[in-house]
Amino acid sequence: MSGHRLPIIAIATATGRGAISVVRISGPRLGPFIMALLQRPLIDRHSHYLPIIGMDGITIDQVIVIHFQAPHSFTGEDVLEIQCHGGQAVVRQILKHCLSIGQPFHLQPARPGEFTERAFLNNKIDLIQAEAVSDLIDASSESAARAAMASLSGEFSKQINDLAEAILRLRLLVEATLDFPEEEIDFLEKYQARTKLSEIESRLALILSRCQQGLVLREGLNVVLAGAPNAGKSSLLNVLAADDVSIVTDIAGTTRDKITHLIQLDGIPVTVTDTAGLRDTSDEIEAIGIARTWTAIEQADVVLHLIDALNPQRQLDTEIDRRRARSSTVLTVINKLDLVDSVSPESDELSISVKTGEGIDELKSRLLALAGWQPSQESPWMARQRHTGALAKAMVHIETAAVHAALDDRVLDLFAEELRLAHDELGSITGKVTPDDLLGEIFSHFCIGK
Repeated sequence: MSGHRLPIIAIATATGRGAISVVRISGPRLGPFIMALLQRPLIDRHSHYLPIIGMDGITIDQVIVIHFQAPHSFTGEDVLEIQCHGGQAVVRQILKHCLSIGQPFHLQPARPGEFTERAFLNNKIDLIQAEAVSDLIDASSESAARAAMASLSGEFSKQINDLAEAILRLRLLVEATLDFPEEEIDFLEKYQARTKLSEIESRLALILSRCQQGLVLREGLNVVLAGAPNAGKSSLLNVLAADDVSIVTDIAGTTRDKITHLIQLDGIPVTVTDTAGLRDTSDEIEAIGIARTWTAIEQADVVLHLIDALNPQRQLDTEIDRRRARSSTVLTVINKLDLVDSVSPESDELSISVKTGEGIDELKSRLLALAGWQPSQESPWMARQRHTGALAKAMVHIETAAVHAALDDRVLDLFAEELRLAHDELGSITGKVTPDDLLGEIFSHFCIGK
């Protein structure tokens, strides 16, 4: 029996204390296992209140069990769900007992994401929807949850499939013309190929735009607060977090290590890291903290370089710019406006007062803009780098096809090939054209039990 045909089991609920825990089992023909475990058959999709009795004859727990017969289940296989009392002792006893009872049936612990992987392999969901399951679980804001649910419900998949169908229809017309060259027709003109290609390009651009917004929702922004001691980095973190997460004193060098906090800006997850002030020091512990500051700067998406308006030194500008990642942005922020009569920031700099709140809203707006967030856009679908990457490649192929279409029928074979390549890129998004190693990478990041 192949690996994905063996029955699998896992705890489907989070670790910890709770009212209910769930053990999930999936596999082909679970009837004999259910009889061995419960000593009775179950009615399909009905809840049954039964005891789970251990090998010693002692009841482990009174549980609710539900049997979902194939193909009417999440995985498309027979599925048994056991709802027991919460708490790790009980649920682990049930898991251990099921594995013992299940030995003759080759029951084995599930890998991370294996239930969802089986749903994909059994054509219950496509790859976009499978990934959306994980994204919905990991969603850190209402906006992210809505976007993940839109993908899980099939909205994103439908747009991709409809576009792929339009490309396929156009490609079939091209290939039919190539197969019957004696007809001597102007294919591009007769079938309005250029117009159809332009429509495809416009639809693809809209899908890519919505996915780029979904990528922002999923991945967010990594922001590092950097600058000299006492520039107001810790105070700014507390204001952005709306909580006292970082110690603030008038003593320079109070922050000795980086402090990271996740905030939400318009539903976008933003990781903000407070760091040790940058200066020359003979203090060994402070020096370690400063080294970690430089590491954080090198890994940031955005570096907020805070400058004290009372002491606007610019010595760090060059070194921060040199050490940052080339794909990152440095935004200079002059703080403590409330303590000076006026400041003269450069055109791309911001002036704020952490104490009074002046300029904070503008700073938040600037961070959202740097993340690429466009709130006026249509509601996004939750997306990943591989989605936007495939869409961008498909766009290149469509644009290349348009170049060929601007010529004449002598390059129809090249025109058809670019359409095929674009179609394959779209197929890779939904999983219709996906190598096995990519599937393994995708599902390995799921939680066990899902």
